[in-house]
Amino acid sequence: MYPKKGAFDKQVILMYSSVNTICLGKNVDEIRQRLVNLIPRLASHSVLVVGDLFLDEYVLGQATRLSREAPIPVLEFTRRFYVPGGAANPAHNVCALGGQAAVIGIIGQDPAGMQLLSELRQVGIDPSGVVVDRSRPTTTKTRILAEGSLRFPQQVARIDHVDRRSVSPEVEDALIAQIQALSPQVEAILVSDYQTGVASPAVIQAVREIARAQGKLRTVDAQGAFQKYAGFHLVKGNRQEVETALGYPLQREEDYHQAGEKLLRQLDVEAVIITRSAEGLSLITRNEGYSHLPAANRSEVFDVTGAGDTVIAVATLALLAGAHFSDAARLANYAAGLVVRKLGNAVPSVDELCWAVENW
Repeated sequence: MYPKKGAFDKQVILMYSSVNTICLGKNVDEIRQRLVNLIPRLASHSVLVVGDLFLDEYVLGQATRLSREAPIPVLEFTRRFYVPGGAANPAHNVCALGGQAAVIGIIGQDPAGMQLLSELRQVGIDPSGVVVDRSRPTTTKTRILAEGSLRFPQQVARIDHVDRRSVSPEVEDALIAQIQALSPQVEAILVSDYQTGVASPAVIQAVREIARAQGKLRTVDAQGAFQKYAGFHLVKGNRQEVETALGYPLQREEDYHQAGEKLLRQLDVEAVIITRSAEGLSLITRNEGYSHLPAANRSEVFDVTGAGDTVIAVATLALLAGAHFSDAARLANYAAGLVVRKLGNAVPSVDELCWAVENW
């Protein structure tokens, strides 16, 4: 069983050093059964997500003709819908798999902020940690999509309404106060850093100190800002972000291995996940070593939006459910393979995840 709430830091080293589960000799059926058994256990855990909250707006229209004004299609409006984005997406993934999620972030005092709060509640996310910043707009990403004869609509443009200024000291204090208030109610704190102001050094320091004092699991999708997250348990980044941070390209397996080992040492973390798009992901851990997991799904990829959010959310839940880093990465890899088959910021269901493990 996984350590009880508040006991993560005391048992993490013992737990992860007891077995090296990533090795070529492992029986595939044994691993598959272990993952299938793991999935129902995701539902009983709670995560606090701290990060940049977005409202994702999708505007769809039927392509009827080419414009006389420019070489672009004219779309006749058919529908509009909204999805929680940014840090709200990993929280949505947690809820979709039966877990409990609360978010801490900022919105503006505007209609988009009210819409985002509504969307959070509709998918089961606790919005009580959201702070209103009257000095900025709610970050909104509007995607324009053309519907036609293809299976999925095609994105033709995106407009981002975003303010990347640092948050004020008053808003920063309010965010930290929410972390202090909500952290006792959860088992893990997940940071989703989209670099639009919420994940300031002071906020991250508060996350680290509060979570460490309470023995909480600490995970992060660092989006390249790796140095802020020293002392977390699991740090995730994609290939391009790691290349930029370390200053050299990742081309061979040995490059990924060395990059992961370097980040482990520099950040004093337990594990690093490097997502590699169509090549799957690499996992590097302090006690289990290095492994490359090929992409679970390479043939049905429609939209990669939010796949990284799914990876960090599912890995976090799996660790809380008692998985070693290796199985957490495997399950996250399957989940990412599912969401890239869907439009926009999508989430996997329990049934879909079981199907993927059993069939891919």
